[in-house]
Amino acid sequence: QLQLVESGGGLVQSGGSLRLSCTASGVALGAYTIGWFRQAPGKEREEIACINRPGTIATYPDSVRGRFTTSRDNAANTVTLQMNSLKPEDTALYYCAARLNVWSCAMENMGYWGLGTAVIVSS
Repeated sequence: QLQLVESGGGLVQSGGSLRLSCTASGVALGAYTIGWFRQAPGKEREEIACINRPGTIATYPDSVRGRFTTSRDNAANTVTLQMNSLKPEDTALYYCAARLNVWSCAMENMGYWGLGTAVIVSS
């Protein structure tokens, strides 16, 4: 059974950077598409990055493109999310999630979720 644990969240000033990690245990991560999602207080959860199994393709919504970058090390069973130029509106609980084999991060189809790590960006 795949288990995911996020880490690296914290408090940062506007314009700063954070690096989140998603570490998998239980099975090899290489067979899974990984998505990053976030949920701000009072808002719906949204997808912010999706990376394919070999780590050769990553997609981002307009809200974070050019500021956030995701990458993966399948040998280390870890996916990272580098977040630069952070804004107060990036404040949220950040999750990683996994889907076996299929290249898609549609939220309703992600089979495995971590518990999240909080990111707070002060103005």
